[in-house]
Amino acid sequence: MAANVEQLEQYLMNARFEVLPLRGAVEQAELLPPGTTVTITASPSKGTEATLDVAAQLVGRGLRAVPHLAARLIADNAHLTALLDRAEGLGLSEVFVVAGDAPEPRGDFPDALALLRAMDELGRRPARVGITGYPERHAFISDASTIRAMAEKSRYADYVVSQICYDPHTVAAWVKTVRARGLALPIHIGVPGVVDAHKLLRISLKIGLGESMRFLRKQHGVVSKLLTRYTPEELFDELSPYLADPALGIAGWHFFTFNEIAKTLQWRHDLAARLREVPA
Repeated sequence: MAANVEQLEQYLMNARFEVLPLRGAVEQAELLPPGTTVTITASPSKGTEATLDVAAQLVGRGLRAVPHLAARLIADNAHLTALLDRAEGLGLSEVFVVAGDAPEPRGDFPDALALLRAMDELGRRPARVGITGYPERHAFISDASTIRAMAEKSRYADYVVSQICYDPHTVAAWVKTVRARGLALPIHIGVPGVVDAHKLLRISLKIGLGESMRFLRKQHGVVSKLLTRYTPEELFDELSPYLADPALGIAGWHFFTFNEIAKTLQWRHDLAARLREVPA
């Protein structure tokens, strides 16, 4: 492994964890060390208020909560202001802005950029704001649209989290392309944690990972790869040299846990132990 082992272990141990605002999420998150950054998604059926409810509980347990603000779930400036007021009242200084999965906008914000602009115009931008990046061709959004949106969103953001991509070469190429376009924001590489394979397959198809699914089918067979035992270790091994390259500005890992934190934590523990065994 070409990358610095201590640095790789630090990236691993400082990873961000993402949870869904569902029953059991807080209990799973309690397994994480105090101070861990935990992001909470926004559910179209439960609304952003449920996201902040979970965030409040995580803060009370010593975790660093980062709520998702989904543009399509927020009605107008008054609703946005109320959400930001509550976040501030909880001591939250960071939010992650997404478009959201709702098929139709609830009100004035059809996409993440509209919400980012509104926060800026209201003078209510939190201290840190994250946005999503797409390493591969999206099944539902054109390449030109994702490139343009990322450039525009980056003006209002502090970092990027990449969407799930199972091909490490595609991720690495995307990071290099982003840098070549002049975007300098730190990038957290988003990967699934150790997740039930059937669940992971359903989610991958739902969020439009067309290129990744074709990659898996070609390289390993989607059934044998996802329905046996997926772990993020292959992605970790392949991407580690890029994490250690300061020119690429990779900030670390972001684990999409889908509330299976215990399995991901055990995997992290085992991988950290393996890293420590690598000769200096």
